[in-house]
Amino acid sequence: MQEGKVSPEELLLEGRTIQFQPIGYSMYPLFVPGRDQAVVAPIRDTVPGRGDVVLYRRDGGILVLHRIWKRGRDGFYLVGDNEHQIEGPLRRDQIKGILVGIVRKGRYFSVNNLLYRAASGLWLWLRPLRPKLARIVSICKRKR
Repeated sequence: MQEGKVSPEELLLEGRTIQFQPIGYSMYPLFVPGRDQAVVAPIRDTVPGRGDVVLYRRDGGILVLHRIWKRGRDGFYLVGDNEHQIEGPLRRDQIKGILVGIVRKGRYFSVNNLLYRAASGLWLWLRPLRPKLARIVSICKRKR
């Protein structure tokens, strides 16, 4: 780590909320790389549940921002909004923060927004159909 730089995990441990641009397309369409920013708060004593987006560290790996598919006795199972493969179980200590908002084109949207909750709930419910939906969208785009 470069001198003077503080890791996102350290900031969250200090109780600070962080804002950053996610890299990659695993959370598309929620996050469009280069356009949207995630606002993540410390997890504290909160137990995240189905549908919450959390920032977690893979064992010996990178920080990832994905949605909780389910919470089981053995841990948490997560999935990206643009993925269908479920990852887990993850331990509670791997979860570093929880998404509280999105900044899109300079405007802040809370994850408590009714429209966001409805859309993200529907998208999570559609997870088994995502590969088929992606193929349909791809075919439609080619026909234009």
